[in-house]
Amino acid sequence: MKILVLGGAGYIGSHTVYELIDAGNEVVIIDNLETGHREAVHPQARFYQGDLRHREFVDSVLEQEKNIDAVIHFAANSLVGESMVNPLKYYDNNLCGTKVLLESMVAHGLDKIVFSSTAATYGEPEKIPIEETDRTEPTNTYGETKLSMEKMFKWTGLAHGLRFVSLRYFNACGAHVSGRIGEAHDPESHLIPLILQVPNGQREAISIFGDDYDTKDGTCVRDYIHVTDLAQAHILAVDYLMKGGKSDIFNLGNGVGFTVREVVETARKVTGDPIKAVISPRRAGDPARLIASSEKAKRVLGWKPEHADLEEIIATAWNWHRNHPHGYAE
Repeated sequence: MKILVLGGAGYIGSHTVYELIDAGNEVVIIDNLETGHREAVHPQARFYQGDLRHREFVDSVLEQEKNIDAVIHFAANSLVGESMVNPLKYYDNNLCGTKVLLESMVAHGLDKIVFSSTAATYGEPEKIPIEETDRTEPTNTYGETKLSMEKMFKWTGLAHGLRFVSLRYFNACGAHVSGRIGEAHDPESHLIPLILQVPNGQREAISIFGDDYDTKDGTCVRDYIHVTDLAQAHILAVDYLMKGGKSDIFNLGNGVGFTVREVVETARKVTGDPIKAVISPRRAGDPARLIASSEKAKRVLGWKPEHADLEEIIATAWNWHRNHPHGYAE
């Protein structure tokens, strides 16, 4: 297959490109490198630097790269906190970029897209585990724009025959087993890389925001998925569409959930470092538990996470961060 990956220089996008190429596919990447890294691009992928909001640029790539089978869309701003202080940036990049992309796809006869969505589309969960049929009521601009992007695919599909799969997932983590690529955000906001900054000498302690939640140890429970398992789900979703599957939405998670304390304790075990943890006040809007039901993805797409063990997830992350303490900067 020939796959166009938007945001293929980013964290999850780059890992998906590696998996696609390992499986023998041809890959074309578009990325504006706002948050992605040129060094994360697979050497066998063809790379175009540019912005999805520029129709002439998108058209030029689609005219140059004939016979694209499907599109995988990772290109979006994704920081919850930033989305609340700068909401229009998120509407501009996430929605305007997707609008231009869809216009170009329709004009060039491309009718299959897999979308990197988020559990933030649900907002505060009504029940655990979260299922695809649950209410969607985002509590931040980021989740709202991702939900709006899903609706754009739906209505474009009704008008133009586009078929899409939207993958709503929770905490992506870990790194490629080879250690060649990994997670590198600036600023970093994800728990596991922040914890690993302590044994890396970049942070004195990790903050645990609240230890009085109604959970087994009082700290928040989250659903962590290895980035390579996420990548495989995107490839399975492309296969599903290639075989004529109808537009659909799937959750991706481990279905179990780990507390913040459990993640810190596992990181201590993996790194051999005592990792100092400090209890801080709760953050506004942090739900006690966020866990996905992935039964539908397993049943329909045949997805099965291969790296669900927390110790293994953190070991792959530590292998990357220990050798790349400044991400791709060195």
